[in-house]
Amino acid sequence: MKIGLVGFAGSGKTTVFNALTGLGAPVGFGGEVRLGTVRVPDDRIDTLSRIFSPKKTTYAEMIFCDVPGEHRSDSGGLSRGSLHRIREQEALCLVLQDFVNPMMEKKPDPRSDLETFHTECVLADLEVVEKRLDRARKERADANEIETLEQIQKLLEEEHPVRLISPQDLDRTLIKGYGLLTDRPLFIVVNRSETRATDPMPDALASRIAELGAAGLTLSASVESEISGLDPADQPEFLADLGVNESALSRFIRSAYSLVDLISFFTVGPDEVKAWTIQRGTRAREAAGKIHTDLERGFIRAEVTPFDVFIECGSETAVKEAGKLQIEGKDYVLSDGNIMHVRFNV
Repeated sequence: MKIGLVGFAGSGKTTVFNALTGLGAPVGFGGEVRLGTVRVPDDRIDTLSRIFSPKKTTYAEMIFCDVPGEHRSDSGGLSRGSLHRIREQEALCLVLQDFVNPMMEKKPDPRSDLETFHTECVLADLEVVEKRLDRARKERADANEIETLEQIQKLLEEEHPVRLISPQDLDRTLIKGYGLLTDRPLFIVVNRSETRATDPMPDALASRIAELGAAGLTLSASVESEISGLDPADQPEFLADLGVNESALSRFIRSAYSLVDLISFFTVGPDEVKAWTIQRGTRAREAAGKIHTDLERGFIRAEVTPFDVFIECGSETAVKEAGKLQIEGKDYVLSDGNIMHVRFNV
């Protein structure tokens, strides 16, 4: 997943980027998008790697993009450059300032900044939809597309995000390529001072985040950034001193998987043990395509073992001898933790 970190000037966005990635990107330098790739911790991959002793172990990954902060909460709108960069992201993480920044005259107001960003995204999406709808009507486009655009236009005019429409109620293939900002998964990070890092999210802000179909968490980016640069063995002690049980990265990943409804399946063998990230509800043939397009094209069947069953039996041979190997067709829906081998012919 490619997640774009965005935020108004002074929010500490780049410091959050450093906290999540363990990098040391300089603060306050605009220009290019900075990338940081982190692996998704998973005890199951660790266990499988110990069992198979593969040449290579590959974890699922998240890519964080520090999007240059050309936009400000007191400006007349998101700049064209900012819009272009934001639309390139698969998900958005809005960093809200909730600490006193001596470089900023404006007092921190995370709720106001959230509303400003939401409004900017709604207006940007409405412009895209209205232009496409006008063209679709003139060109007598497919009735389903016109109906879909009208549905989205009405929602945006009511200042609601498109992400609130369920997959059952919106055929997103009809709006693919529009890059609608309010249809992106949205994470809210409330960036605080060290002394307030463990304070709960205010009820009003938490409620508004939920209304927008988003997920939120609080952290102190300056402290978390320092901790991320420590030896992993030393990090738990420093987190405990803060009164936090786990790092910002771990909390963010758990929140992201829950919000976007992601799961992992595994491929195993002496060459590689690897985690693959898919949307919950993905069928076996489509999941095979994540591994390689040939596997999807020539799919015959999937040999599936739930992780817990594999651990209970102890080996692939034992799973087969116990009659617990699942032989599944192309429409089998994978579950989190499935170990899958694909039989195919091209």
